[in-house]
Amino acid sequence: MSKKILILCTGNSCRSQMAEGFLRSFGKELEVYSAGTNPAAKINPNTVTVMNEIGIDVSKAVPKDVSKFINESFDYVITVCDNAKESCPVFTGKVKKTIHLGFVDPYEAKGSREEILNEYREVRDEIKRTFMEFYRTKLEE
Repeated sequence: MSKKILILCTGNSCRSQMAEGFLRSFGKELEVYSAGTNPAAKINPNTVTVMNEIGIDVSKAVPKDVSKFINESFDYVITVCDNAKESCPVFTGKVKKTIHLGFVDPYEAKGSREEILNEYREVRDEIKRTFMEFYRTKLEE
């Protein structure tokens, strides 16, 4: 059964892009989008690097403003950071269920390149586990 999902974050350059990439890889029947309340100019290069490491190419992803989707209908709207949860827009379209699955923002990581990438990897792996559980428990019904 097809499901339409929107994943919201602030910048739409890290966590929401990872989550979109994972959900797309889990099920071809899913129609998945991501957007931000304050979208970045481009996807974070560290996001591209750590997703490529596990075979998911998000290099062509472009951060999008949530207003682009405001009049659409979704089965799920999922916020992945506290900022998006606090400033989540009111959707005029039909939304069956809104869920918050929060993750630390890897953009804040400090240290060497490898230490920073390790932060991105940790968040990536947590997003994968959380969204796989979501997929198995909510979407395969």
